[in-house]
Amino acid sequence: MTQSTQDAELTQVLPAVTTAPRPAHPADRAQPDRRARRSRGFAFPARMGTRTPTVGLPIAVEPRPLATLEGRNVSAWFGERQVLDRVNLTMPAGVITSLIGPSGCGKSTFLRILNRMHELVPAASLAGEVLLDGEDIYDPERKLVDARKHIGMVFQKPNPFPAMSIYDNVIAGLTLTGVRASNDEKDYLVESCLTKAGLWTEVRDRLRAPGGGLSGGQQQRLCIARSLAVTPRILLMDEPCSALDPTSTRVIEETMLELAHEVTIVIVTHNMQQAQRVSQNCAFFLAAQGTPGGIVEHGPTDLMFGDPIDSRTADYVNGRFG
Repeated sequence: MTQSTQDAELTQVLPAVTTAPRPAHPADRAQPDRRARRSRGFAFPARMGTRTPTVGLPIAVEPRPLATLEGRNVSAWFGERQVLDRVNLTMPAGVITSLIGPSGCGKSTFLRILNRMHELVPAASLAGEVLLDGEDIYDPERKLVDARKHIGMVFQKPNPFPAMSIYDNVIAGLTLTGVRASNDEKDYLVESCLTKAGLWTEVRDRLRAPGGGLSGGQQQRLCIARSLAVTPRILLMDEPCSALDPTSTRVIEETMLELAHEVTIVIVTHNMQQAQRVSQNCAFFLAAQGTPGGIVEHGPTDLMFGDPIDSRTADYVNGRFG
């Protein structure tokens, strides 16, 4: 991964941080036509201005309500090759939605479109709308950083900054956005986010050790903590357990289930058992040979696996192809 790509991926999980009334501190505890095809036009968000929180108050990010994400007639191209055709999907607030389907059917492309990562690919373009609580994140009136403030992403391969400590990886967003904070404020943010990511008890005695020295599963949870540090309303996860052992996979799944009450999660997975374990909503993508991908059917996960409408869905979830 090049430094520019790593920086680009980091910017979409590190939006502006603001201050809020103090929570209990650990130490105290005993429109234009939006369907026109859009060409690549990615630009990094401008550096945010410095903000100084009230002295003595731990950093907190402004609370945000749970959000619904919706794709309407989403199509995508890489050059002249169309890879998605008119995908329509609602990802309800406070629900884990899994995207399943064989390789090459457009799941990860759709996921990256949901927070404008598709624009990083040379010659990439798209059509349709992505609505965050009814507002199109691709509206020309909206800035790229507006989408990144609310929609974070965890990638298939863990990408902590290896030269940074565990501690500094979590608070990287403060540096990137120019937020000044005291040591106590940073300590509070690090403990809170690592606890939510299920990593605190494993690393609390070595926070100054390099993030790259953690195991694969721990690095993935560190990336989750880094995303949570700016409290996104949506968290996208692209096969986050594909390179992990069963024990690490179980911990990541438990983390997702615990986070679902405070963030809407969309996950791409090839693991049918994982989709059944963690998601309440499911969408099955498929691409016939030589044609772009699309959704065959979607709905509650238990019905998708137990009583699917389309025979192709039944064949896939029962392992007859894919």
